[in-house]
Amino acid sequence: MGERVAMLEQQLAAALARIEQLEKELAAAKKNSSTSSKPPSSDIVKPPRPVKNAGKAGRKKRRCGGQPGHERHARKEFPPEEVKTAFVYEWTEESLGTEWEPLEEFKTLQQVDLVPKLFEVTEYRARLYRHRVTGEVIAVPLPEELVRGGLVGPRLSALIAYQKGACHMSYRVIETFLKDVLQLPLSTGQIAKVVGKASDALAAGYDELLFALPNQQVMNIDETGHPENGDRLWTWGFHVPGAQGFTAFHIDPSRGSDVLKAILGETFEGVIGCDYLSAYRKFLADAGASMQFCWAHLVRDVKFLTTLTDAVTRRYGERLLDAIKKLFHVWHRRDQMPEERWRREAEQVKTSLLKTARRPPQRTEAVNIANRFRKHADHYFRFLATPGVEPTNNAMEQRFRFVIIDRKVTQGTRGTTGRGWCERIWTVLATCAQQGRSAFSFLHDSILAHLTHQPPPSLLAASP
Repeated sequence: MGERVAMLEQQLAAALARIEQLEKELAAAKKNSSTSSKPPSSDIVKPPRPVKNAGKAGRKKRRCGGQPGHERHARKEFPPEEVKTAFVYEWTEESLGTEWEPLEEFKTLQQVDLVPKLFEVTEYRARLYRHRVTGEVIAVPLPEELVRGGLVGPRLSALIAYQKGACHMSYRVIETFLKDVLQLPLSTGQIAKVVGKASDALAAGYDELLFALPNQQVMNIDETGHPENGDRLWTWGFHVPGAQGFTAFHIDPSRGSDVLKAILGETFEGVIGCDYLSAYRKFLADAGASMQFCWAHLVRDVKFLTTLTDAVTRRYGERLLDAIKKLFHVWHRRDQMPEERWRREAEQVKTSLLKTARRPPQRTEAVNIANRFRKHADHYFRFLATPGVEPTNNAMEQRFRFVIIDRKVTQGTRGTTGRGWCERIWTVLATCAQQGRSAFSFLHDSILAHLTHQPPPSLLAASP
């Protein structure tokens, strides 16, 4: 009888261990964008949104558009110097009678339209000369910038490059657009040459940014996958915040710390905002860099603890979430109280949070979170004491949205030529948007400088 009880107890212990393992696997399988670093698009099934204004049935639904009491925003009229033709409609004096008098004021309607011919053809003729004795025929040399430009001029080249880069258009779609809208037949091969010319024109400005990265005081870094001929590469993004900053992209076969060392150097003295990827932690150890690990990623991992079936782990996650909420409640009140008082309150909530985090239950998931604070607490709380450092890596992640859309549309690159084009055009588009500049104008100026051997425009914003 005793042997049978012992056998049953052993089976029960094995069954309970198996149940616990399956519960962990189920919780991991249910991870979504709110409890992990998975993108929102991976959430196959999302819980329904709470009904707004519940219990207020019968109330009239608010219509779309401008709301009563809100300030109206009307489009400004074009200035007189931009109006090419003006037509005046008025009644004749005979039809007015004696009751109405004309005013020197008008109700205007401005209309913008395309001109019938959206491009012009310029022909450059080089006279031929024949040698009277040898019969050799030569031509007067044309200006070098015309020869380098070829069939497509600088402004049209900038338009094609903008369509390819900013509009995610394929060569075939650009060919169709030029033929249908501009009545300009260009082959896909010719369009590819134009894009290659634009890529060469952007090389100097792109290299200037990479050269400037090691000297920056604060930056955010992130990475995402990049497909190339069936291989998985990685797009690295480097974001220097502010209207005077810039954003640069680099595609590399590696996702390791060697990429950071190659671009930022063996010793980097600035602060890097990033997630908790091992590559950044290795760079931290090897280069002695200063990090600001992303709290948004950490919060998602803590939220995952609150979804586990183990009650002890779940309560630990809930306590830690409450402590984090208090921290950021104080953080958002920084401008609403004296600096000394704010620092005192920030230190208090920091101490309380660390006390909570460093006392986990002996469960693997909770201990992993606690170890982050034991090893890298300074690199989580750096934003409290360092101006310009944000607690999350959201700024860089937001600039990846365009890159990810382009990746889905184009399906990646096929070689080093396409890789270089993507790095440069993504950098130009992101940096121009960040600095409030026209990406099309920058493309045009870069191509024109490239054709005429002039200094290229810079993506480094001038000091205010």
